[in-house]
Amino acid sequence: MALLAARRVGLLAVLLAVVFAAVELLPGDAAGATSDRGATAAELAARRATLGLDRPLPERFWDWMTGLPTGDLGTTAHGQPVTSVLSGPFPNTLMLGGLALAASILGALALGGWAALRPGGRADRTIAVLATAAFALPEFVLSVGLLLLFSLWTGWLPAVTLSGADGTPASWDMLVLPALALALPQIGWNTRIVRGALVDQAALPHVRAAVLDGLPRHRILTHHMLPGALPAIAVATATSAGMLLGGAVVVETLFNYPGIGAVLAGAIADRDTPLVAGVVAATGAAVSTLLLTADLIRGRVLGART
Repeated sequence: MALLAARRVGLLAVLLAVVFAAVELLPGDAAGATSDRGATAAELAARRATLGLDRPLPERFWDWMTGLPTGDLGTTAHGQPVTSVLSGPFPNTLMLGGLALAASILGALALGGWAALRPGGRADRTIAVLATAAFALPEFVLSVGLLLLFSLWTGWLPAVTLSGADGTPASWDMLVLPALALALPQIGWNTRIVRGALVDQAALPHVRAAVLDGLPRHRILTHHMLPGALPAIAVATATSAGMLLGGAVVVETLFNYPGIGAVLAGAIADRDTPLVAGVVAATGAAVSTLLLTADLIRGRVLGART
């Protein structure tokens, strides 16, 4: 497990290096993007020196990476600590992603379990079609559809998110539409995973014995099929977490949600490499933690079988 954690940390470091290089390849730089219009060449040169942009990219990347173990994500192009810029929006994104992840898990377990108990039946075929359609739709298409249906046409839910005094959404109903827009594709993805894992378990001898003993279907599902399917479900759930955090950037922008989506969009516009890398580091650490948790669950379940 320690080796696996080291590999994930190494992959995150490579990803951060790619982020630094990608921002560097964009036209312009942070000095030009954040300076007053009409700044002279001398003023731009002085600002580049202030931001450290006159130093080689590998040197800047190394200095930024050495601060990570202490929680120092650097300073933005506007002179603010990256950690303070992310301290408000990132918890909001985690809250939205957590709600969407919980909804996707519950929905996938219900639909996947229902389909697995009747493989090949009408319910199974219908759920398969709906799950595929849900996963195939991009988040921005779902967001627009949800806005039209539940906000503009019916007025049941607010179209945009307003922030309270503490920077969080002002009311719970403002979370519903963005959480649904994120959750529905992952419900489709995880339903297929759950259904496949449960059907594989249904072919095992101990499950067949439970069926022959006449146990109720729901008991067979929860006590005999689901425990063995947990490793595959855990890995799929952790993968979904990464997809949710990636899709949150688009969804948050559409719903004016106070998360890291707006921060990342502004950072890219400003060519603010430390802030972009800080967003990637924070989300990467969250996803890596979930993946390691899934690996632990899989290791425990598989280890208990041997």
